[in-house]
Amino acid sequence: MKRVCAAVAAVVALIPGTATAEQEPSSIDSYVADFAETAGYPGVAVAITKDTEVVHLHGYGTATATTPMPIASVSKAFTALAVVQLAESGRLGLDVPVATYLPEFRLTDPRGGAITPRHLLNQTSGLTDGTLPEKSLPQPDDLAGAVQRARQATLASDPGAEYHYTNTNFHLAARLVEVVSGQAFGDYLRQHVFEPAGMRSTTAITRTPRDLPATVHRGHLYAYGLTPAVSEPDRFVAGSDGVITTAEDMARWLAVQRTGGGLVSPEGLALMHTAARENYAMGWQIDDQGRVSHTGIWFTYTAGALMLPDGYGIAVMVDSGVSLGNEGTSQLTEGIAAILHGQQPPAPPSTRPIVDLVLATLTLLSVGLGIRAALRARRWAARATRWRVVRGLVPRLIPLVALVALAELVGGLFGGRDTTWWQTAYYSPALVIWLVLWSAAELAVIAVRSAALVRLSRDRAPLAGTPASVGGPGR
Repeated sequence: MKRVCAAVAAVVALIPGTATAEQEPSSIDSYVADFAETAGYPGVAVAITKDTEVVHLHGYGTATATTPMPIASVSKAFTALAVVQLAESGRLGLDVPVATYLPEFRLTDPRGGAITPRHLLNQTSGLTDGTLPEKSLPQPDDLAGAVQRARQATLASDPGAEYHYTNTNFHLAARLVEVVSGQAFGDYLRQHVFEPAGMRSTTAITRTPRDLPATVHRGHLYAYGLTPAVSEPDRFVAGSDGVITTAEDMARWLAVQRTGGGLVSPEGLALMHTAARENYAMGWQIDDQGRVSHTGIWFTYTAGALMLPDGYGIAVMVDSGVSLGNEGTSQLTEGIAAILHGQQPPAPPSTRPIVDLVLATLTLLSVGLGIRAALRARRWAARATRWRVVRGLVPRLIPLVALVALAELVGGLFGGRDTTWWQTAYYSPALVIWLVLWSAAELAVIAVRSAALVRLSRDRAPLAGTPASVGGPGR
């Protein structure tokens, strides 16, 4: 009852208009609107709190404060809170091996038996995208399937020894919640987290796009200044990045992170905000200034949450995905934080259009040079030596090799994170178009030059029955 009353009090305190922003809302509105236009964001929703009160709540472009959007990996903090709730109730031990609660969790690596819930939440289990490529493997239908899939994993390090960010840790943590509570993960969150926090427009899904509510519109890609609406690729997101919410509800969530909101004790909240390795806590990142944050990245949506030591909380939700030239919402939240403290925010980024302009130029140049080389194939063949043939053909396979290895190359940009080739097309359509057309042009050049060499060889060969020479010695 005490927790319920505290939660109700927090909800009442969060009625919009109960507090006033220290800075003019118009300056924040202007900055976010400019940011969205420059960065190519069709819709942005922002929630700003001070302690447990809402000081700013607004939508821009196609979004409103009540527009439901995925928050991607900002969802991890919800899973962490659910696990801590169960730990505080005595139903789960944070330092008890996971296999105690999930007997089916048996890795091929014997060190897996030492993995605990704390390791999962701190991203220190030893599991990585390299030891279990969770996006490239077949996607499970439920959390039980995710545990079965994880059995094939090895560990990159001993449990607790190193930080490695991977969604698999939070898939396993969500399954712990299911088994220990006896409820489906989404049902548990609704009953023990969302509703007590007053987040009545929030839900959690298992797989995208299959489980997305009808009220969630398709997010967007970015290509050549255009923002086409597309569906999120097929991915398993339960526990790791499957929460769908609104800016209005995120304001309530920020308030929970200040006091516990009756959902967890102050000690439990402090535990969730205490970093283990690489400044990662339980579903949160902690920086050297004591700021608590996490970004969320889908291929069609991005989000971010930032809580400052002076009591301000900022949540941002964007209906445009991660891409080359847009690595998330951190710059937007940092800009808002600067305004709240009377500082000059950084200029909105213009990287996206510049990157795609460069890629478009490279595409036209690559195709043009390919056509030029193909038209000069006969001239090239006439001057060809063995080394010239190798030098003129083999390097032209480079763009094809890059195209085939594109998923690994893009994953390397994110510290070895797993991704599929199709997902890289979401990440940068312009990059994929360039490599496809460049590869096609170079393969065409190889084919035309090879044909020219064959024809030249035939032309130089003596006809059958024709003397090899005329007028030999003695004539």
